[in-house]
Amino acid sequence: MKVKTILVSQPEPKIENSPYFELQEKQRVKIDFRPFIHVEGVSGKDIRLQKIDLNNYTAIILTSRNAVDHFFRVADEMRYKVPDTLKYFCQSEAVAFYLQKYVVYRKRKIYVGKRTFQELSPLIKKYKDEKFLLPTTDKLKPQVPATLDDLGINWKQGTFYKTVVSDLSDLANVYYDILVFFSPSGIDSLFKNFPDFKQNNTRIAVFGNTTIKAVKDRGLRVDIAAPTPETPSMTMALKKYIEQANKK
Repeated sequence: MKVKTILVSQPEPKIENSPYFELQEKQRVKIDFRPFIHVEGVSGKDIRLQKIDLNNYTAIILTSRNAVDHFFRVADEMRYKVPDTLKYFCQSEAVAFYLQKYVVYRKRKIYVGKRTFQELSPLIKKYKDEKFLLPTTDKLKPQVPATLDDLGINWKQGTFYKTVVSDLSDLANVYYDILVFFSPSGIDSLFKNFPDFKQNNTRIAVFGNTTIKAVKDRGLRVDIAAPTPETPSMTMALKKYIEQANKK
């Protein structure tokens, strides 16, 4: 079956040269973007109920840009003046670069991992005498606390923001040839919005093993999977599938 329409369960890319726009133009398909989940901040009052006093920590572990935004939002709400001596441990260069939105980069102690949390852990271990705070979501991957526990450091997790299901009721009667998912939360959102969803001829594209498992656990069929050695990105996987499906 040919592919004409695709729904990506994420916000529309802000960069003009996104590979999704190139895919849309070259393959002559219509691609819509719609976040199936969104993030909502936890109030300073709720942070206090978690028995978190920002003054007690000398280092912050930041795993995402959301973590950066919500740490500084809570700090502002609590009227906590972030000290210049605070150490920042960023999971990736992208997170560290985003930190510049809030601090003067060259004047802060910032330690950057390569990409994964496991790659950041040796840097954290070097400073095991620090008191670490991990501002995070309520959907934290279990390997993160497990890794920190293994390091034997003094740390505490704080839920600073939550992943919430978006209202998709306006899509009830809209059909797409392909639905694209990047997290188990996206699959949960699909079924919370449409409990009677039947896949039928809809193709499902999935990124990552945990998302693949979530799709299969719901009894759905995975038609397009990434990353693979041949198609390391979702757009490459979609391109390959569309070229085969749309052959005349």
